[in-house]
Amino acid sequence: MSLARRFERASERHAGRDFIHVPAAAARGYAPDAITITYAGARRRVDDLRRAYAGAGYGRGHRVAVALDNRPEFFLHLLALAGLGSSVVPLNGQMTREELRFILNHSGAALTVAHEGHEALLQGAMPAAGRWTPGGDGAPPAPVRAPAAAGDEVALVYTSGTTGTPKGCILDETYFECMGAHYVGIGGYCAFREGEERLVTPLPVTHMNALAASFTAMLFTGGCLVQLDRFHPATWWDTLRESRATCFHYLGVMPAMLLAAPPSPRDPLGGSVRFGFGAGVDPRHHAAFEERFGVPLVEAWAMTETGGAAWITASHEPRHVGQRCFGRAPAGLDWRVVDDGGDAVAEGRPGELLVRRSGGEPRRGFFAGYYQDPLATEAAWAGGWFHTGDIVRVGPDGSFFFVDRLKNMIRRSGENIAAVEVESIVQQVPGVAACAVAAVPDDLRGEEVFVFVVPAPGRAAGRALAEEIQASCLHRLAYFKAPGYVACVDALPQTASQKLSRGEVKRRAAAAIESGSAFDLRPAKKRPAPAGG
Repeated sequence: MSLARRFERASERHAGRDFIHVPAAAARGYAPDAITITYAGARRRVDDLRRAYAGAGYGRGHRVAVALDNRPEFFLHLLALAGLGSSVVPLNGQMTREELRFILNHSGAALTVAHEGHEALLQGAMPAAGRWTPGGDGAPPAPVRAPAAAGDEVALVYTSGTTGTPKGCILDETYFECMGAHYVGIGGYCAFREGEERLVTPLPVTHMNALAASFTAMLFTGGCLVQLDRFHPATWWDTLRESRATCFHYLGVMPAMLLAAPPSPRDPLGGSVRFGFGAGVDPRHHAAFEERFGVPLVEAWAMTETGGAAWITASHEPRHVGQRCFGRAPAGLDWRVVDDGGDAVAEGRPGELLVRRSGGEPRRGFFAGYYQDPLATEAAWAGGWFHTGDIVRVGPDGSFFFVDRLKNMIRRSGENIAAVEVESIVQQVPGVAACAVAAVPDDLRGEEVFVFVVPAPGRAAGRALAEEIQASCLHRLAYFKAPGYVACVDALPQTASQKLSRGEVKRRAAAAIESGSAFDLRPAKKRPAPAGG
């Protein structure tokens, strides 16, 4: 069933129920109070938007880039465009103009929809004729580009790739259908009750979790999506109480920050919130969180590319709390854990996780491919298996345990950052002869970006160079991609074949922090002020 048809059926069956709720604190800056939209109210607004888009000439295959942050309008535009066979390209408002320009050009977006707070950012990234700020009496302008997507594409989501430039993951109707069906069918700790759930998520709609997991779970069950602007640890529990939350989504950074607050008599929620769903909780914090707050944290594993087709969840016991366990493989999922040569490893030994759907359609429910990059798509599916790039081990009871990432990626507060993308910017800084980027542990954010720099001849090694490097990255990349640590060295470690030794870079980065030889620039990495409008 198509996403648009799913919504139409839900709006008929659950007309008077809440569909989307934004608490007052999350809506500050653009609304005077909390926002609640019922299924019937959303249906009227979606129908109006669809007619407006159709009247302007949008239809099957057009892509529309959407920069509406975590506001409820994002989902209304998504549903309206899906009903026309058009696709959305979610835009992260924290990106630089250069990053946005790449995505808008690469995707072939025919229009950019944004609130007033992003107008200045989009100037120069998209022709004025192709921009629309909804509101008032204005209507969308005619498309500035021809259709570029297949008719069953719902979204084109850009995710960092190991080649440096982001890759566009094509997510089609089957992807969204499989995502929703899988999540609501997990059961166990994550059992959804028809028409009763109120799911709180602070995660960005530019990622598959908020775009396709929490959203479809509520759509499929007639529940209410409580969409926050972002995570606010100081008001988190009050927001859950005020929103009458029954479950929430999290990233590993969140439990750490909530546990850092002084204990309070208001900590336990008394069973009203039945579970938290997410990934990456620090093993040191998992049991402590559940004991203090009375909410089980259900760890899971998936990727933008795998969606619900290869989604593993620790929703049933044994959960192996505090051991980075993300559950056992569900029915219908084929998997292998292999070594560098592609051979299966022994039980309990780490190896790369390979996955596919069982039966005659191994790619069903996965992403449809990387846009305009068939070679990368087929490389990811080498040998008929999707290569996840994640190193795992499997225990005697079939439980999966996360070990590390094979790909050279940094995961900071839920954001995937390609090391080579950061390296490409650092290498252009005057005074840099060579550089290498690695992930280092961070107690609050999971991982942080670390850069080793070899100064060019005549350039002094020191804090001034480190700050210049960070400033250049902050200017050209989203703030979270900029280095939090910089260390100057005489040479970078190499393998016997004269290639950069990534493993040794990572080991030395951790040692540099421990010894104090790296410059700690984390205080300068600040989230930009929220855009108004």
